[in-house]
Amino acid sequence: MTNPTILIDLLPDLRRDLFGPARMARLAELGDVFAPDLRVAAEQRLEYDIVVTGWGSARFPDRLLPEDRLRMIAHSAGTIRKVVPRALVTDGVRVSQAASGMAVSVAELALYLTLSLMRNLAQVDRHMQRGDWAGASGFGLGRTIAGTRIGVIGASRVGRAYIERLTGMGAEVVVTDPYLTRREAEAMGVQLCDLDELLRSCAVVALHAPVTDETRGMLTARRLALIPDGGILVNTARSAVLDSGALLSELRSGRLSAALDVYDVEPLPADDPLWTLPNVLLTPHIGAVTTHSRAMQGDVVVDEIDRFVAGAPLAFEVTDLTYDRLA
Repeated sequence: MTNPTILIDLLPDLRRDLFGPARMARLAELGDVFAPDLRVAAEQRLEYDIVVTGWGSARFPDRLLPEDRLRMIAHSAGTIRKVVPRALVTDGVRVSQAASGMAVSVAELALYLTLSLMRNLAQVDRHMQRGDWAGASGFGLGRTIAGTRIGVIGASRVGRAYIERLTGMGAEVVVTDPYLTRREAEAMGVQLCDLDELLRSCAVVALHAPVTDETRGMLTARRLALIPDGGILVNTARSAVLDSGALLSELRSGRLSAALDVYDVEPLPADDPLWTLPNVLLTPHIGAVTTHSRAMQGDVVVDEIDRFVAGAPLAFEVTDLTYDRLA
């Protein structure tokens, strides 16, 4: 494709974080770039050959008209289903996503949350902030990642980055993922098992699965009850993969502790009981909010557009086969 029109359908602050002068210059070498400070009308996006979307972008229509020019959607974030209907993918619009650019940042937050709960750091800090040295010292012995059996639900890009860091620190890692083969698991240095076995046998459980028909609500009250007493749950994926009410009951009982970056309602309502629980560590959906993540997302988008314009295969293409199981 020669000299395509490229619309960046992002608000200015996000556009600057993702691209900056260098990546904008690269895009300008690939086509005619349009980067309005205000979002264009949803139907006007169809007048461009390539549209860069992201958080807050409106959903595209299910079908294109013959006069529509849209040929590629380069999504700068992860989840595409709220923006791109499956029909566009099956009808030949090329779609890519930049979830790979966020993987390291989200995995590092998940690792930090894991360590924080294993050493009771949030509760210790609350006492120290009050000048209560004795209270801060009263949580007993912490745990180390080295030698701990940690269960990872979902060998997604984030899940694999998390696993890489855990194994490097000496954890015994077990994984459940219907798309992960035993050969792949062996190459990663992890054990493959079913979900119930993972929950029964792991002191720490980390969620890294996308929301699909198969995963929605999969951590039921019955399954949460399988986690051993004193267990830790870390969720930086999506809240919809578990029964939030059942998790709240477990947390109120004090049997489990949890670190959460995602919620059923965001922002988390002021009257949500999670705010008041001492065994819960909360962050406001900031897994990918790092300079590194934004730069990597921008690189993925520009590289994918470069490949598309050159007629080369996309590295992170969303196809009809992968549409349902991507985050």
